[in-house]
Parts: sequence; C-alpha cells; structure tokens
Amino acid sequence: MSELGLCSRREADEWIAQGWVRVDGKIVAELGSKVLPQQRITIERQASAEQSKRVTILINKPMGYVSGQAEDGYKPAVVLVNAESRWQEDQAPQQFHPKQLRSLVPAGRLDIDSVGLLVLTQDGRVAKQLIGEDTSIEKEYLVRVKYGKPGQLPEADLKLLNHGLSLDGKKLLPAKVRWQNEDQLSFILREGKKRQIRRMCEAVGLKVIGLKRVRIGNVKLGDLPTGQWRYLGADEQF
Repeated sequence: MSELGLCSRREADEWIAQGWVRVDGKIVAELGSKVLPQQRITIERQASAEQSKRVTILINKPMGYVSGQAEDGYKPAVVLVNAESRWQEDQAPQQFHPKQLRSLVPAGRLDIDSVGLLVLTQDGRVAKQLIGEDTSIEKEYLVRVKYGKPGQLPEADLKLLNHGLSLDGKKLLPAKVRWQNEDQLSFILREGKKRQIRRMCEAVGLKVIGLKRVRIGNVKLGDLPTGQWRYLGADEQF
C-alpha cells in the first residue's frame, strides 16, 4: 500500500486494523498479509475521508528551533503552530484546531541554526514524497558565505560544489550551485544529508554565515513571515 502511494506504512496498519482494506473485494484484517501483483487493493471510503482531514503545514522556521523532537533545551518548530501565528494572508479554507497537531511531523530536517521553509505533515504520502529513499524533489537554499583565503573562491572549487564532493565516504549527487551575489550562493539539492551544505562549503574553504531554505519542489517560501505558518493549498503540489 505504501509502495503504491496510497498511504504511509503507519496509516496502512491503522486502516487494516479498522477493516478498511480489501484485496479482490475481501476485507484483509491481518497485518503483513501477502498480496500478489495481479491482485487489486481497494480502500473503504472511511479511510479516504480520514486521510482528507490530514493537514500539511508550511512554516518559516526561525533560528533556535529544532525541526523534530525537543533537544538540548531547544523547542521544536511545531510549538509555533497555533491560531495566533497563522499567516493572515493564508487563503486555505481550513480552520485551525489543536487536533491537527497530533501526528504532525517534519518531512525533512532544517538545522537549528538554519531558517526558512519547513514542512510539517500528518499525511504519510507527503512525507514519503519528500523524504522517501527514492525522492528526487529539489530543495533550494540561499547561503551566505565567507571565504577563508585571500581572493575569491576558484572556479574549480565552485565546480566541485556542483559535482565531485563526497561525504562520509559516499559521493554526493550532482547539485546546482551558483553565485547570487559576491557573498551569497544558491544551492539546489536532491538529497539531504546531515549538515550537508555546511560540510560541502567547509570542504572548499567557505564558512557558512547564514542558511535559508526558500523552496521545496514547486512550493516556495514566498512572503511567509518568520515564525508564521500556512496550510499547503489544495492546488499546490511539491
């Protein structure tokens, strides 16, 4: 069910337990049941209705908040999601309700000292799309840097940032890295290793002064103010 993009693995477990899943018309109530390629999986309406209530939230994360669980005394970004901090220009028809905070998890990391677009979702399909093993969705960052040597970063090192670096003994996927102005680079990545951009920059003698994520796939941060949030619109897709 997860591989077909119907839901997340956790949702699949819940739906099977509720009796909302059929294979070739017969209800399957046992977790881990085998399904043959030619068999047809159908979902009861209750599951679809339940899924449609699940929200995806876009937040402009400020510095000093962690993406997921609270750690080292720092608060998670989800504490910023409440009725008062919703962006006034959000056009989505949903009304905020505290139950939307249940199972609201980050779909991807943004370091404590990084800012910008963070996705929090209750929808396993969105999480799989953004952080699944086979995701190819681009993430764009604006990165303010300082070069540790005299002069400017050599062109050969800029090429290395685009392709040729390795982290933890593994080659990085090709990236798109270019200068925005004399001290700011644009990074477009299709992967998200821990502190990847900072470590890439260190490898060529650059120190990151500031890092902001401005786009995930087709969804842009836009004018969303720092510390505020909005719903992912029904017409928006990553």
